[in-house]
Amino acid sequence: MSFLSHLISGVSLGSIYAIIALGYTMVYGIAKMLNFAHGDVIMVGAYACFFIVSRYGMSPLLGVLLSVAVCTLLGILIERLAYKPLRAAPSLAVLITAIGISYLLQNSAQLLWTSNPKVFTSVVGAGSLKFAGGRLSISVTAIVTIVICAVIMLALTWFTGKTKMGKAMRACSEDKGAAQLMGINVNFTISMTFAIGSALAAIAGVLLCSAYPTLMPTTGSMPGIKAFTAAVFGGIGSIPGALLGGTLLGIIEIFGKAYISTQLSDAIVFAVLIIVLLVKPTGLLGTRIQEKV
Repeated sequence: MSFLSHLISGVSLGSIYAIIALGYTMVYGIAKMLNFAHGDVIMVGAYACFFIVSRYGMSPLLGVLLSVAVCTLLGILIERLAYKPLRAAPSLAVLITAIGISYLLQNSAQLLWTSNPKVFTSVVGAGSLKFAGGRLSISVTAIVTIVICAVIMLALTWFTGKTKMGKAMRACSEDKGAAQLMGINVNFTISMTFAIGSALAAIAGVLLCSAYPTLMPTTGSMPGIKAFTAAVFGGIGSIPGALLGGTLLGIIEIFGKAYISTQLSDAIVFAVLIIVLLVKPTGLLGTRIQEKV
């Protein structure tokens, strides 16, 4: 039963990585930029929920909703102030700006809330469910995390495939110039992409801190890097790739900790990524784009 328990824990952790990876994969797929400040938006969302629920005594649901609103506005603000002026700039300039925004958010959080760890109270329920005569125990947090990830993936797939805004996002991902000629507001579409990605980051931050209840200004750094790894692993720019990459990454990490070494688990994750990219450079579900010259 320990194998099944580790598997469920891996899928739960991978679901969090997948939700975070969606922000990376959507922004890259549409705006062709890597938003390395995304991991710190997770931290801001977790802090917002922490203060709303723990300090002001509001309901967990309201805490999550307000956290989503805060991160959505933050994502739009970051895009307008930091990334929009660099649309025509080299990719290196965008990358350096993203790293700068990341450090700005981390240091601002340290100034506002200090670097002392805070205990985050789970907002998705406590306790666990027993199966197989009590031999298998699954936490409520893990079950809720997996269900929320599945709902988000289905909703996002429907949104990008059936709605007008979703189709505009897909058109911008193919060719922003042609999309603009067809009457699509490219700037608004990119802003909406950042807004959706940041809203998902808030949900991921709440789920992450509910499962691992320690909150500090650097909380989002390593999960953000691992989620970016998951996006590349599955095929960056692909929504199903984010789900597959995140899930596999979570399973590999948990099994690495359980059966090999807790100290080497991160190294194992990145080693697997290197091997996959050597075999398939575009990721598991990524497609190679043929350039016409």
